[in-house]
Amino acid sequence: MKLPSRRTLLTLAAILISAAGMVYWWQGRAPSPEQRFKQQEAVVGDITQNVSANGTLSPVTLVNVGTQVSGTVKKLHVDFNDAVKAGQVLAELDDTVLAAAAGQSEASIASAKASLDLAQANEVRIRSLFAEEYVSRQELDQAVQAKKAAEAALRLARAQNDRDRANLGYSVIRSPVSGVVVDRQIDVGQTVAASFQTPVLFKIAQDLQQMQIYTSFAEADIGGIKVGQPVRFNVDAFPNRQFKGSVKQLRLNPTTTQNVVTYNVVVEVENPDQALLPGMTAYVNIAVAHRKEVLTVPNAALRFRPPADAAAAGASGKETPRAADGGGTPPRQGGGRKRDSGSGTVHVLADGKLKAVQVGIGITDNRVTEITSGELKAGDRVIIGENLSTDAPAAGNGPRMRMF
Repeated sequence: MKLPSRRTLLTLAAILISAAGMVYWWQGRAPSPEQRFKQQEAVVGDITQNVSANGTLSPVTLVNVGTQVSGTVKKLHVDFNDAVKAGQVLAELDDTVLAAAAGQSEASIASAKASLDLAQANEVRIRSLFAEEYVSRQELDQAVQAKKAAEAALRLARAQNDRDRANLGYSVIRSPVSGVVVDRQIDVGQTVAASFQTPVLFKIAQDLQQMQIYTSFAEADIGGIKVGQPVRFNVDAFPNRQFKGSVKQLRLNPTTTQNVVTYNVVVEVENPDQALLPGMTAYVNIAVAHRKEVLTVPNAALRFRPPADAAAAGASGKETPRAADGGGTPPRQGGGRKRDSGSGTVHVLADGKLKAVQVGIGITDNRVTEITSGELKAGDRVIIGENLSTDAPAAGNGPRMRMF
């Protein structure tokens, strides 16, 4: 067997020494844990937990003005956004048919009066003849009955005339309240038919300086909402302006949609400059809990999970409970939390290694979370993530050697 030459051995030795140097140099480039992980201090401060939902602005009182009679619209007296007073004429219907019906009923009254006069005279004559025994008792009874029937016919004619005159009056549409016309659903020449359902001709908001928001909250959030609580909200029309209101009513009737239970909440709003308009979408926030001077950490610290190549010191390898926005209590519809307490895990650097710290958690404002218990203290730097832009080699991407 031929042994390798001295030159070959020297070449192999040089290659091995170069490879070892490259590995040493590459490992020396790996960042320290302080460089690899993002850190942020746990601080003491105030925190407020809100629940949020969307709602719709509406007038406190919105009156639908209709008509009790059918007819063709003859004249319009108001339009959109017009201010009106109670009793003001809004529109007129063609009253030709209604006026004719009223005239007919008046004629019926005159006819009934004439019939009554005749029946009364006949009764007086029959009664005198009966006293002299010229007519029978039966004839007298018939005369009395005819008089009573004539009196009833007169009353009926008068009632029919009252009805026809009222219908004639209904041909003039008047505003039942003072307010602003927010909707008009008729035009001149249009025929409206009042049959089984009264048609809506106008919608009048009684007072646009007082508005309401109709919104709904999930059952997990409704427990923290009370009547009288202050409310903050925004609308798309004024993105840089925040409006205020208060909870007016919590309606006890639940609504269930796809197994999600919600409760309707009514918020009252002052609108002195009438900037808020009916139908606007309001993004409502209600503060349900507040803490002063408590220890807080970023929610990212509770979401952080150490990578496989940097397992926390003393960790059992099991998934730690998640908290806040990635922790033990998941977010609910409306932006709140189901409960104010739980547990979670944060990570700190100790002697250059990750250390898991169990903590008790309280309320959250979706950015930071209250720490209620545990070894963590103010000033401790917690891990909130990993720096992706480092000079460290990615896992499995060490130096490659080309084999010849």
